[in-house]
Amino acid sequence: MKFHRRGHLLHEARMRGFGFPAGPPFPHFPHGGEGHGRGGRGRGRGRRPNVRNAVLALLTERPMHGYEMIQEIDSRTGGAWRPSPGSIYPTLQLLEDEGVVVATAESGGGRKRFTLTEQGRAEAETAAQTPPWAEVAEDTINSWHDIRNAGAQAMHALRQVMLTGTDDQRERAAQVLDETRRKLYAILAESE
Repeated sequence: MKFHRRGHLLHEARMRGFGFPAGPPFPHFPHGGEGHGRGGRGRGRGRRPNVRNAVLALLTERPMHGYEMIQEIDSRTGGAWRPSPGSIYPTLQLLEDEGVVVATAESGGGRKRFTLTEQGRAEAETAAQTPPWAEVAEDTINSWHDIRNAGAQAMHALRQVMLTGTDDQRERAAQVLDETRRKLYAILAESE
């Protein structure tokens, strides 16, 4: 009976989301600032990444259209920063108005591909030296490791309670897990 109860608690812990995936950080880990996390919306805890510098840094590599830029930034930050079209396209329009980039329409698709002008090259090369996505990715990975370590330590403590605790202690551990799950979801539900 005791073994069955321990196995049930472990299964319950896993089902309640206390198993952590191996590999890269969650693709939608809320980092803060515009364009972070799910759908380009963040929690606002960090400073906003510089969309202008990101666009310019990308254009030092090759001409791109706006959607390519969104995908590149998303990819380079492991999903931590996916700028919205509402931040990329106005930035591109501003850069075009300033004469920093020039747009050419692609045949058939109607998309505009953006290229740096001579006037914009110096600013773009400066932006490429410290691209905004590098800082976003580093901060996100550090935060992810902190959370993952805390979760691993909590799982170790839970394992000890399951293996050596009394029935009452195991029941209280299950209650703590349930309360923790609710509190974590409450964090996600917070509005600014």
